[in-house]
This record gives sequence, structure tokens and C-alpha cells, in this order.
Amino acid sequence: MNILIFGPNGSGKGTQGNLVKDKFNLAHIESGGIFREHIGGGTELGKKAKEYIDKGELVPDDITIPMVLETLETTGKDGWLLDGFPRNMVQAEKLWDALQEKGMKLDYVIEILLPREVAKNRIMGRRLCENNPNHPNNIFIDVIKPDGDKCRVCGGALKTRADDQDEEAINKRHDIYYDTNTGTLAAAYFYKALADKGQTKYVELDGERSIDEIKDTLLSEVK
Repeated sequence: MNILIFGPNGSGKGTQGNLVKDKFNLAHIESGGIFREHIGGGTELGKKAKEYIDKGELVPDDITIPMVLETLETTGKDGWLLDGFPRNMVQAEKLWDALQEKGMKLDYVIEILLPREVAKNRIMGRRLCENNPNHPNNIFIDVIKPDGDKCRVCGGALKTRADDQDEEAINKRHDIYYDTNTGTLAAAYFYKALADKGQTKYVELDGERSIDEIKDTLLSEVK
């Protein structure tokens, strides 16, 4: 099974993606990991990508797309969940064309819906437990609101990540994601149109519901 997942930072995409990955034993392929794998492994594509990264430039799609495909074919040979790519409409179209050329099926596209302001509050409300950063604590979500300044799970001390409090950086990332003309949502909608033609299946999840409610809906749709 091959799946694309979309969702803004703060939507719980990682949590839900892990559920699907574990249930169907998929390789979780994340865009940043693809670059690290190729650059660290010294592949020809990795060397080309590094030249751009070292200059602080974006890696062109004609390098990125082959890197993604190679990783899908190797690491994801038994099924994959692709997270963080494509990020824009052009990449969505090029990825689809490349998948068709390779004869690779895209079984599902998952989109977690969440209003922009809610997504930002969730990011800024995250608190990390010093004992276990996977313990969920968020001052803006009632069901996982911490016990004062202590972890709601184990009572450990809590801290914030600096980038979670950088409102300007959050807004920049969300500017790209919520752009329905050329950005990440435009990419998602490209696949939604393909689903309307029966070329894949598109699953929308209400990101404002509880983790368990989202999980139940997700696992009832993705089979």
C-alpha cells in the first residue's frame, strides 16, 4: 500500500501517520530524511543536492523527484507513507507523472483538515516532558492540558521548543501550506481531483476531533 499524507504543522499528522504506518507495516518516508539518506550515503543525486544546500539554495525538482522515487522504490519497496512532499502544485504534478511512468500505484491520499489559527495555537501550546517528549501536553487542548507546569502523564517538568514559540516562522510555514493556488494545499487538491476521476482515493479527516476519533475514522477509511 502506498499513501501520501497532508496536514499543517500542529494537525497531528505525525501521530496519525504513525498509526497507518504501524497498521500496514509501511516505510515512513519523510522529505527531510530523503535528503539526509542520499547525502549521507554519498549517492550521485545526494552530491548534486548538497551543492545547492551548501549554497543555501532550494534543490531543483529535477533532482528532488528522482531522489524521492529512488527512496520509494528501495526503502519503500514493500509499501510507503510519504510525508512532507510534495510541498507545492508543480511538485504534485511532477510526482504523479513520475509515479505513472514507474507504474507505481498511489492507493490513498490523506488530508488532515485544521483551521490555520487552531494549527498555530496547537504549535505554540505544545509542552515537552523532560522524562518523555512523547507524553502529550498542550495548554490549548483541554484533553491533554498539563497539570500546571507538570506533565499530565508522569508529573515531569515541562519545557517549550524555541521554534514552537517563533510565531513569524510558524506563519511562514503556514503561508506555504495553506496556499490553495500554488502551495501545499494546491498540491493536495490536485490529488483530490484525481480521486474524483477514480485514479486514487482521498480521505479527509477533521483535525479538530480527538486523537482517537480521528484514528477511528482513518482506519475505517484506509483498508
